[in-house]
Amino acid sequence: MAKNNNNKKLARSNGGEPLEKQLWKAADKLRKNIDTAEYKQIVLGLIFLKYISDAFEDLYNKLTAAKNEGTDPEDRDEYKAGNVFFVPPSSRWSYQLKIAKLPEIGKDVDVATDAIERDNPSLKDVLPKVIYCR
Repeated sequence: MAKNNNNKKLARSNGGEPLEKQLWKAADKLRKNIDTAEYKQIVLGLIFLKYISDAFEDLYNKLTAAKNEGTDPEDRDEYKAGNVFFVPPSSRWSYQLKIAKLPEIGKDVDVATDAIERDNPSLKDVLPKVIYCR
């Protein structure tokens, strides 16, 4: 990663270690003995899950705020109209964070991915299959 004057003041925590080093350590810990090509697919799948969850949550909050105008934050058609993927409750990033330290998290992410595909037909056979559960 290229260094410049702006990078000299990286955010620090955990005893003053630069954020960049913390992120690389976290990536190495996650990767363990996984092949680099396979690891890329795992990470991209999680980034996609986070991305669609963030978009969903933004619209969910707007719909919740406008509930008195007749909107339903759990109505899939509201998300289709907003060009946002519907994310079922057990697939949302906030829920996945709550269960992240459980030993069956890989299986739970696979189930979450399947649920997202089920509720969003345009994603059918697009998302990675059973790559988190070994």
